[in-house]
Amino acid sequence: MRWQRSAIVPADVRAELDVAAGERPLAAALDGDDRWVVGTDRALHLPIDDGWQVLPWQRVDRAGWDKDSERLVVVEVADFGEQQPQHELALRDPLRLLDLVRERVTASVLLTRHVPVEGSRGLKVVARRSPTGRGEIDWSTWLDDGLDPADPRVQRAVAEGLAAGRADLGL
Repeated sequence: MRWQRSAIVPADVRAELDVAAGERPLAAALDGDDRWVVGTDRALHLPIDDGWQVLPWQRVDRAGWDKDSERLVVVEVADFGEQQPQHELALRDPLRLLDLVRERVTASVLLTRHVPVEGSRGLKVVARRSPTGRGEIDWSTWLDDGLDPADPRVQRAVAEGLAAGRADLGL
């Protein structure tokens, strides 16, 4: 008897996915509307309207399971000072997908550096890379509550943190 691995997603769903050459689905779960949420080796594919939003792993700032609402909460990386887009997904049987999300988001982080601004408040500079190892490094910042992105001290701290992070990575 030959062992066969079952498909991660049905063939018709896989055909609809906007995947790059060589990109492979690794885990999936149905949402509350019977639409597939698919994690590949390169991105999280979210169902939207009649298509998909492809969220590369290096563009996921953080994600976690909210036990109270039984939802996966995915927060995207945003440009400095901009609101971070957030997705809340009610999922059925999400364990494999949750494990994949945790693993891929963690693996995308190359560097995290805290930069003090005012007392104990500051910001984090984060460098992320694509799972393929190709392309530009994505840089993002997180501001502690109460800090204003327009404040010159914050802007100076961001510039210093980015420069130090680049130096740490030999860039």
